[in-house]
Amino acid sequence: MSEDLADGSADDPPEDPPAYCDFCRMPIPTDPVRAAAAVVDGDGDTDTDEYVFCSEACRDALADAEFAFTEYHGHRRVRPGVSAFDASLPQGFPRNAFVLMSGEAGTRDRAVQAELVWRTLQRGEPVVIVSLQEPPGSVVQQFLTLEWNVLPYLERGQLHIVDAFTYRLSDRDRMFDRMDEWNKHLYDVARDATTTVRDPSDLGELHNKVDNAMRARDMVDDGLVLVDSLTELGTLVQPVRAYNFVKDLRADVCKGRFVPIFAGATLSGARDEFPHDLEYVVDGIVEMRLNQEIIADTLIKQARIRKLNGVLVIPEWHAYEYTSGTGMVLFDPEEEQEKTRKRREAEAAADAEEGEDGDGDPDEEGETADTDADAATADPATNGDGTDSPADADDPNEDARPAEAADTTASGRDEA
Repeated sequence: MSEDLADGSADDPPEDPPAYCDFCRMPIPTDPVRAAAAVVDGDGDTDTDEYVFCSEACRDALADAEFAFTEYHGHRRVRPGVSAFDASLPQGFPRNAFVLMSGEAGTRDRAVQAELVWRTLQRGEPVVIVSLQEPPGSVVQQFLTLEWNVLPYLERGQLHIVDAFTYRLSDRDRMFDRMDEWNKHLYDVARDATTTVRDPSDLGELHNKVDNAMRARDMVDDGLVLVDSLTELGTLVQPVRAYNFVKDLRADVCKGRFVPIFAGATLSGARDEFPHDLEYVVDGIVEMRLNQEIIADTLIKQARIRKLNGVLVIPEWHAYEYTSGTGMVLFDPEEEQEKTRKRREAEAAADAEEGEDGDGDPDEEGETADTDADAATADPATNGDGTDSPADADDPNEDARPAEAADTTASGRDEA
């Protein structure tokens, strides 16, 4: 064995990299199945290529397919594009996942949802938003507030809104008449990209509207579905019906179409009530909270991914804040607090130094002024060259002499 280690023959890595199936794109653990197939290039010319497969089933599937896959499509992973999620998911998240986003009030969960949608649109994928808490105009305004212009995506049909809110308005025309010109413009743009649900408590209708919107955009292994609030859904129907709706939606969309669903849920009561008791049903859980223990008298927003089936998860809390145009920004509260403390100390030291310099100048000016005044007073008792007479300095009657000289001078004037 020592000889093998010496010459490097033991534990050497394989010379050839592992082969991947040309249909499912998974590594081939056994001898590959080979087949030749005709391929038509972009110019219309036909060529013959040899393909390798992990199984005969993949070979036969390629023979029946119109094209060969160039990447693994079955449970393909994508990066969400939200900084806290990217930091916790080094491998991305699988497309067939139903993710529950559970957050406390004040964690800006709507902004997190908006960024998930925006990053998906930027990847060129379609998005369907199921809005239970906001009318379409407010949904659009949420993006514009963050400086993410979704109007072109609405116009081209890449973004679609399933409106499950405006059923509450008894007179929709009256609401439209009360709007200013800007809000009317937003509603005009969103009108063609909106499907209205007549009665969201009819979960069959709601499910059909979502399915129709996805079918119109060919959403299979592509895109994202966002449900803004399962908490609101739980107020419309009995818990058993709500559970079944979530299970059916997960089966149809996530497992049947390989399209991920992100569903919001606000913590407003017991954690053992719908929708927070769906841990055994959902594939992933995102938690958002306000932490007041890091810095006194300050609520710090934090997010973490508690679980996500099928991928590596780093379940660490990340402090975050939102900025327009950028999205979620991570930071270290203690580090930022230390930077602030040092900056304030430096500013205080600079102010103190400036104060000392400012106090020194007036003193020097005052001393100079006092010296000049003393010199002016002593002028009558100085010699012609401006120096004091030594005799005057030693004469005990020095203070009286100027008065006597003044009297003599005055007598001389009188006699004249």
